[in-house]
Amino acid sequence: MAKRFSAEKYVEGILAGDRVMLSRAITLVESRLASDLDLAQDVINQVLPHAGKSVRIGITGVPGVGKSTFIEAFGNHLIQEQGKKLAVLAIDPTSQRTGGSILGDKTRMESLSVNPQAFIRPSPAGKSLGGVTRSTRESIILCEAAGFDAIIVETVGVGQSETAVHAMVDFFLLLMLAGAGDELQGIKRGIMEMADAIAITKADGENAMKAKAARAEYQNALHLYPMAASGWLPKVSVCSAMEQTGLDTIWQTIAAYLELTRQNGFFERKRHDQNLQWMYEAIRQGLEDNFYAHQQVKDQLPGIADQVKEGRKSAFAAASELLKLV
Repeated sequence: MAKRFSAEKYVEGILAGDRVMLSRAITLVESRLASDLDLAQDVINQVLPHAGKSVRIGITGVPGVGKSTFIEAFGNHLIQEQGKKLAVLAIDPTSQRTGGSILGDKTRMESLSVNPQAFIRPSPAGKSLGGVTRSTRESIILCEAAGFDAIIVETVGVGQSETAVHAMVDFFLLLMLAGAGDELQGIKRGIMEMADAIAITKADGENAMKAKAARAEYQNALHLYPMAASGWLPKVSVCSAMEQTGLDTIWQTIAAYLELTRQNGFFERKRHDQNLQWMYEAIRQGLEDNFYAHQQVKDQLPGIADQVKEGRKSAFAAASELLKLV
């Protein structure tokens, strides 16, 4: 087991911008050990007054869209052109055999990972909703307390519910490819309704004209959607991470969204609603963890599961029987 420090030592290091201590604190909140839970929550509670001052950006996209390449280029732009201090919480697909990250985003963002103004934390997605780890919300708070004023949360990608990441960020960016094919339309419809902006990536070389045509199509499609509660009409732009084009337009779109939603009060309302939503999610997760940790459930679950599998007991009756044990 990794060495643990006092809550005060974690907090002192985080507030001083100590990246090693920040990494260790994130490891602490990612831990599923019951012995780490109270310590992790103590650290979170102490740094909470120092958090909340960043812009939180969620980024997702269809397979092959080049999320990591885009994030590296966009991240460098935020640091160099906008003077931001950036943290990237990159959610990697999880190996079903080892439980570890498969892709290793840090190795795919070479220039960003060595930038002193950037902090990249790849985490295995596990079984969490939408590929967002259970601890991502707490990691955002820790990074904000450490002085990072722009937080990017990258998800595994479209195909799982993106509700979880949408519920923890201020701005939700969907990356798309030109001519991705009609087979993705069903996926795109649901995710487009949540997007605050769409960026058509790889708009370079022979793809440049296709990307511009796709931008017009998506912008027209967005006009058919109901007006968002924020009062914001999502924008569509084109960009190329390779040629470093279109990145400033995307940041200008984010800045315009933030200005509008801060003026009309939506920004603060959304943050408050997200806090409540994550409280309820923590309750649900805690009840589930306590249920499976209960000794009688551990003892009887395998036998009852076999009965359900073999059709000797209904799933509902089995669930009710197990729930009564707790």
